[in-house]
Amino acid sequence: MSNSTISTESRERLEVITLDRPRKRNALTIELCWQLGDAVTSAVTRGARAIVLTGAGTSFCAGADLDEVHSEDFRDALYTMLHTVADVPVPVVAAVNGPAIGAGVQLAIAADLRIVAPAAVFGLPTAKIGLAVDPWTIRRLALLGGPGTARSLLIACDQVDADAACRCGLAERAGSLPQAIEWADGMTALAPLTVAYSKQVLNKLFEPPLSDAALNSAFEAFWASRDFAEGRRAHAEKRRPEFEGR
Repeated sequence: MSNSTISTESRERLEVITLDRPRKRNALTIELCWQLGDAVTSAVTRGARAIVLTGAGTSFCAGADLDEVHSEDFRDALYTMLHTVADVPVPVVAAVNGPAIGAGVQLAIAADLRIVAPAAVFGLPTAKIGLAVDPWTIRRLALLGGPGTARSLLIACDQVDADAACRCGLAERAGSLPQAIEWADGMTALAPLTVAYSKQVLNKLFEPPLSDAALNSAFEAFWASRDFAEGRRAHAEKRRPEFEGR
C-alpha cells in the first residue's frame, strides 16, 4: 500500500513502513504523523509481529516540517504518533538509513531498537531554532544514550554519528535496511505474548508516567514564551532568530 507520504510492505508477519517524502528528507507534517500512527496500528491489526520503520532516499527523517512545527496541532499529532509507536505490543525496529534530526530522533527512540547505516547521524538542534521536546523524550533519550549523550545533543546541539550511537547505546546494531528486516523477521517467530509483556514492563519500569507538574508546566510555558514566538517569526522571515531568554 502507498500514498504520497507513507509506503508499507507486508512480508508475512513483518511490516516495513517507509516515510516517503524524499524531496523533503522525510520531514514530518501533521498529516504524515497521523498516517504513520495509523500505519503502525493497522500493521498490528493485520497480524504483524514486528515492524521496521525507515526513510526513503538518503534521510531517515529530517525532523518536523518547519512550516507546521509551530502549531499546537502538530504537537498533538507528533506526540500521539510517538506514543503509538512506543506502545504497540510488537517489536518496532528503526532502520536509521541517514540523518535523524529533531523529531526524527524522537521517532527513532520511540522504536524499541535501532540499527544504523554508516550515513546515520542524530541531532536535536531545538535550542538553535527556539523549540523544545517534552520530558518523556528527554528521559527516553537519556536512558538509551546515557545522560552525557542527551546533554550534548540537547544543550550543546552536538550530533552523534553511527559509530558513536552504537558505542553509547543510542543504537543497538550497525547495518542497513536488509539487516534490519532480517533482525526483525527473527522476532516474528518469538512468543508474541512474552514479547508484548516484556515490552510493557520495560516501558513501565524505566519510563513511568511523568507526574512532575513543574516539568510539564515548564514545557507548556516554553510554547507560550517570547522566544518561541521569535523562532516562528524568524522562520517566516527567513532570518536568524534573536533569543532573549523570556
